[in-house]
Amino acid sequence: VNNAGMAGKNTQVWNYPNDEWLKVMNLDLNSVFYCCKAIVPHMIKNNYGRIVNIASIAGKEGNPNASAYSTAKAGVIGLTKSLGKELADKNIAVNAVTPAAAKTRIFDQMTEEHINYMLSKIPRNRFAKVDELASLVTWLAAEENSFSTAAVFDLSGGRATY
Repeated sequence: VNNAGMAGKNTQVWNYPNDEWLKVMNLDLNSVFYCCKAIVPHMIKNNYGRIVNIASIAGKEGNPNASAYSTAKAGVIGLTKSLGKELADKNIAVNAVTPAAAKTRIFDQMTEEHINYMLSKIPRNRFAKVDELASLVTWLAAEENSFSTAAVFDLSGGRATY
């Protein structure tokens, strides 16, 4: 399960510091690439594997003032779809989960205004619970999930538009 992430600054694209952009890309996207690259050969050798990448609804929709995070998580979705198709005939499933937001330590990196914006977009009028996310990830990582791959599973409280 690839679940590392940081929110980065809440600011407009034209004001985004270059070094901060690279920090977010390295942690939120490049780390997923490097972890997959390291583990996939072992999974191929064993003819079995499950990879679950935690993306974000921001990667599907883009959040204003969160361009680096939104861009990195969109990249995680693209990587998941590509890798899932590359490994589909090898009994290796690669899927992503796109939570709207779960109240975790990442909220400490966000402005109150941005947190309120995210909540206002969720029809369920609450953030995801970590246990809800864990249940979905557990199933995706299980042997029982023998068919789904290269897929994106929304956990958005109704926010997802596609």
